Amino acid sequence: MSSDKTNLQDVFLNHVRKNKVPVTVFLVNGIKLQGMIVSFDNFCLQLRRDGQSQLVYKHAISTVMPLGSIQFYSPGDENADYETDADLTDL
Repeated sequence: MSSDKTNLQDVFLNHVRKNKVPVTVFLVNGIKLQGMIVSFDNFCLQLRRDGQSQLVYKHAISTVMPLGSIQFYSPGDENADYETDADLTDL
């Protein structure tokens, strides 16, 4: 079944992809990969660094850490409801 609701994983990955934010991907076996996410789907993501691409399966990923902070809301918006679809899709 497909859900129309946006999930945090897709919002995060799409944000770092669109903004070309470098990320460090830690795999469950301890290996560290670095690069930029150029695409992703439900099962894997494509990581690119120095002109080389890697296809990384999500089930092998432990953590995705962006270089620098990621902001999903407008500064000073203390009353934002961070769990609504409108807030997530307006990024």
